[in-house]
Order: sequence, then C-alpha cells, then structure tokens
Amino acid sequence: MRAPQRPGPSTDGNLPLELDSFVGRSAELAGLGRALRAGRLVTVTGAGGVGKSRLAARAAAESAPRDGVWRVELAPVHDPDFVDYAVVAALGLTDHTTRPPLRALLEHLAHRQLLLVLDGFEHLVDACAALVTELLRRVPGLRVLAVGRRPLAVAGERLFPLAPLGVDEAVELLLDRAARQGVEARDDADLRELCRRLDGIPLAVELAAGRLRVLPPGRLLERLDDRFGLLTGGSRDALPRHRTLRTTIGWSHELCTPAERLLWARLSVFAQTFDLEAAEYVCSGAGLPAADVLDVLSELLTQSVVSREESPAGVRYRMLDTVRAYGADWLAATGDAKRLRRRHRDWYMGLATWCELDWFSPRQAEVAARVEAELPNLRIALEHCLSGSDDTHLGQYLAGSLWFYWVGCGQLSEGRRWLERSVELESDYEQSRLKALWVLAHVAILQGDPVPALAALHECREEADRAANATAVAYAEHRSGCLALVTDDMARAETLLRSALAHYREIGELNSNVLMAQVELAMARAFRGQLPDAVRLCEDVRQVCDDHGERWARSYALYVLAYAAWRDGDPARARDLLADSLDHAHSFRDLLGSVLSIELLALVTATLGDPGEAAVLQGAAARLWPSVGLPLFGSAHFNAPHELCEVTAREALGDERYEECAREGAGLDGEAAVARALGRHGVRPLDALPSPRGPERHTAQESGMRKPAASPTRKGGETAG
Repeated sequence: MRAPQRPGPSTDGNLPLELDSFVGRSAELAGLGRALRAGRLVTVTGAGGVGKSRLAARAAAESAPRDGVWRVELAPVHDPDFVDYAVVAALGLTDHTTRPPLRALLEHLAHRQLLLVLDGFEHLVDACAALVTELLRRVPGLRVLAVGRRPLAVAGERLFPLAPLGVDEAVELLLDRAARQGVEARDDADLRELCRRLDGIPLAVELAAGRLRVLPPGRLLERLDDRFGLLTGGSRDALPRHRTLRTTIGWSHELCTPAERLLWARLSVFAQTFDLEAAEYVCSGAGLPAADVLDVLSELLTQSVVSREESPAGVRYRMLDTVRAYGADWLAATGDAKRLRRRHRDWYMGLATWCELDWFSPRQAEVAARVEAELPNLRIALEHCLSGSDDTHLGQYLAGSLWFYWVGCGQLSEGRRWLERSVELESDYEQSRLKALWVLAHVAILQGDPVPALAALHECREEADRAANATAVAYAEHRSGCLALVTDDMARAETLLRSALAHYREIGELNSNVLMAQVELAMARAFRGQLPDAVRLCEDVRQVCDDHGERWARSYALYVLAYAAWRDGDPARARDLLADSLDHAHSFRDLLGSVLSIELLALVTATLGDPGEAAVLQGAAARLWPSVGLPLFGSAHFNAPHELCEVTAREALGDERYEECAREGAGLDGEAAVARALGRHGVRPLDALPSPRGPERHTAQESGMRKPAASPTRKGGETAG
C-alpha cells in the first residue's frame, strides 16, 4: 500500500495502519480473503474496538491487485458532500477541472484493477452506498472492502461480521502488548479471566495491557469487577457484550490521573491525527500547563489511549474513534467544549498563516506535507467558521490563506468549494472577503471557468476601490491579467500585469504570487516575440527564487526560459530547463505545470531529432489534459508549439506511426509520463526523485518552520494572495 506523500497510483497503495501489530485472527483473515476473491463488495461489520480496521488492512495487504490497495479514512468526514473528495484525495488524484469529483474518480478508475477500502463509513451510509453503487457499476476492475458498524445495504454486498477474539488469541494479544511496554506477564488464571471479562475485544485488551505496568492482572480484575458491578447490580451476565467496550474504556478512564483524563477529553477535538505542538497549544491551560502536556501524552501512549505514527510531516498521534468519542462526551460534560473548539480553530488559523508565509521559502515541500497531514483538522476549522457563527470572516481568511495548497498542490476542486461557500456569506471584515474573492477567481481561471472568475474579480475590484484597499486592487488586477493571458488578449494582459506589479512594489508585497505575475508578464512578452525582455524578467524571478529557496514559481519561470531558449535555437538548453521545471512541478502535484512542461518537452524532443518520442510525450500530455481543464487553455498562443510538434512528428513518422506512438503515450498514467519524460533525457529516474510529499524531516527548530500563533495578524490580517 502507498505512503501518503505520493501523487498518483502505485501497486503498493496506501497503508496508515500498522500491519506488524496484527496478532491472531488467522481463521478470520483466511475467511475474509476468500470473501474478497469471491465478491466485489465485502463489508466487515462489528462493534467498535473489535479490530475491524486492522483485519481489513491485513486482508487488503495480502490481496495484491494489479493497481494496489487504497484506504480512505471516513471517520473525520462529517459532511456527506465531502465523501467523494475524501476518496479523490486518498487516491492522490489531481483534478483542476470543474467537473464533479465522481467523474474524475470514474475516469481514473476506468481501466484499473484495485481494491478500495472505505473505513469508518457508518455515519455516512447513504452517501457511501450511492458512491459504491456507481463505482461498482461503472468500473469493472474495482473491488470494495467496506469497514463499519453496519452494512451499506447495497446489492451484491457480502457481509463479514467480526466477532471478538477467543480467549487464547486475547491472551496472545495481551502478552504481546504488555511486552511492548516492557512488562513480562504470564499466561495464568488471572490473565485468562481478565481476557474473558473483557469479552475478547481487542481494544479493551490493549487498554488493559497498558495498565499492567502498575497493576497485576489480579488487581485489574478486582477493579473491573467493581466497574461491572456498578452497571449491572452485581450480575455479570446482565452486561451485554456490546457495552463491554464502553465499560472498559470508562474503567480505563477512571484509572487515569486527573491530568490524563483532562488531556484525553481535550484531545477529542482533533480530527484523525495531530502533532505535539498542536496538542500543547489547544489542550493546555485551565488545569493543564503546556509544559506538562508531553508527559501526560506519553502516559496516554503507554496506556494505549493514544497511538504514535510516523508521517511525511513528522511524528503524529492518533486516537481511535471509540476512544475519541468517549473523550468528547467527557469534554461536553465539563462545559469546556466551546472553548476547546475555539482554541482548535485558532491554532489552525495560525498554522495556515505561517504555512502561507513559509510557502515563500526553502520549506515549500515541508509546508505541502504539513498541510496535507492537517487537512482533516483544517476542514473542521473551516466548518466551524462557516457554520453560522460570528467567525465568518475567519473562515474567509482561512479559505483564502490556503491558496498555495489549492493552487500549488492540485486541490483546486475542494478549494473552490470552500471559497464559494465563504464568499456567499457576509462579514464585517472586508479584507477577509476580498482575499477569498481573488483566490476564488484564481482557482476558477485555472479550472478554465472564466465567467465566475470575471464575476469574482469584478466584485473584488469594486469593493477594493470603494474601501481603498491597495492589496486587493493589486491582486484583482493580477488575476485579471492572468485571465487575459490564457484567453489570448496579450495587450490587455501586459497592461494589467504591469499595473499589478507596480502596485505590488508600492505596497511592498513579495511572495510566490508576485513572482508568478512577473512570469505571466514574461510569457505575454514571449508570445509577442519580445524574447530578450521575457528572458530578463524570468531570470530575475529565478534569482529571487534561488535567494529565497522558492521552487514552485521557479518551475514556471524555467518553463518560460525553456520556451525562449527553443525559440532562440538552443533546444538542448530548453530540454535541461524543462526537465528541471517538470521535476519541481511534479514534486508539488502541480498537474498544470507538469503537463505544460511535457507539452513543450515534446516539441523540443522533436527538434532534437526524436519524433517518435515527441509523439509519445504528446500522447501522454493528451491523457493528462482532461484532469487539468481545456487543453492549453484553448489558447492559440499556448497551442502553437503543440501544433508545430505534431506537424513535425507526423511528417517524420507518417500518420500511422505517429498515432501508434501517441497511443503508447496515452497509455501512461501521470507518474509513468513524468518518469518517461525525465528518464528519457538523462535526468534522474522517477524513483530517485525526492518524494513528492516526503521532505527530509526536521524539527520545527531545525528547519526554521515557525510555530503557529493563535491569531493571524499582518497588514490587518493579510499575508499573501
């Protein structure tokens, strides 16, 4: 399965669960494997904590379909409308278009053979059932393994109810988990009785193992008997099995210190995973100093209340859904839930602010990995701000501040959904709404949707002029110039982009957006035959990017420099520049930058005397464009190199051979296309490239990543466009 830092499919897929922690369940594993081979939809059902996810992960890992196993965690998704987006994100799809995510999924999966694991769907049954029905109907090579507390109730569904562990397996699990804590427990009568009392529920067993450091099995039994007695009036038989887990969680909760209970409750505000710095900020105060959070968290780790995992963004922590739900109930009972949700919102507002600033730095890859890891928490913060509270302006600011992720990391579709939702709401803070408007316009332009882009820009410019907001004026002019560029109005593009750059200089704005305005001006100049001016502009961008460690805007500057080099009769230099440009664009999952580089590389390849490979690259680009938008923006200027390449290659190869090569290219997915483009020209093969989302790990202090503040403040709340 696939590590979460990738873009694109892999025969390995994605696997966030720890497979090496699997104990027992050999008969169930074999049975689930047979069910997966016999049916296209299998649903593992059972009570919380019974081990459904772990069994499903093991069975999926052993299924080995041709195109991998992909797991979608649905527990953090609260809005049914975001189920499709969650699947798109888990598959690593990059889609810049305005089409619904389901269409992108159907196209991507059409000719693939893979297993899709939908984990934790029970609160989204209707949406998941509809999605699964459509996918199975339209994608013959797809199988689905669903994991939840209830069936999907879809035609053809095979149910696989999972019972608790038998006593022998429960004892094996308890001994294994105790050994991990450095405790040498013995398989004796007390241990076996403890496992029987816990009904063989794996999570309950693991919680008990976390207590063996301080209490022997006999003492644990006494405390457990007390807990059961309170609930059943002393009759053990009166306690239904489905209540055993919650009872055990409550028992484990009672054995926690007051500080551990407090942190347990407060950690429930996080979605999916979190890091130490977030826990220290969000959960500290009112009885729990920030300096104590690490020690208390370590105790919760030892007791199996929290688990630890490595990610491309560094060390992160996770609470199982059942444990989180128990903590959320306690948090609500304390009356502190509203304050904790506000602190959670503040932390992620601060995180987005600092990530936006750090995007213009050598830490771009780290920023991309961090935001991807935190996306479930950022969604919660956005939902909190945009759900009829007094925080609408913060939601607008947050949606706008994440422009670099929506635009630079291939998340235009989801970004547009949040941006549109934010600008539909009124707020008393004009600057936040103006920012959301110009970012929305940028996203719409890149999606090839000019009408809503024009509407957003018109509203933004009118309000900016009325409020004398120089920053909004600059960004509105910039985005208007960008729209003129891709619609072939080069004279207007030059006028607007020069004006925007002048405004940026006046207000002292310098970031990746400002550099992109200069690149876009250079592109307009190059299309009008002013190559020296275009080169001067882009060499300046390149120098600024090198000074600041910026790679995303730099990749577009290299693209324009490559175009100028080809026009100037130096295809070898153009090839090298394009390889560098493609390397950077691909590392950020920037599909637009990648396909533009591949298109131009095809022409350069033909110029260098390899028309067959040029046709292959054109075929590969043709396959990518439907996920980007209108091919080459429908622009005559952007399309001219493509047409010249095709004419050149067809003349050299003949129509039949050209079409054969183009079909070969069309058979390459995004990863393979980039590998072909880079490997063919003496660049590092793809498996030697830096992991797209796996930067070298540093601590915040080592890397210079600044710790998020609680509230974003810069120029009245603005940081960048």
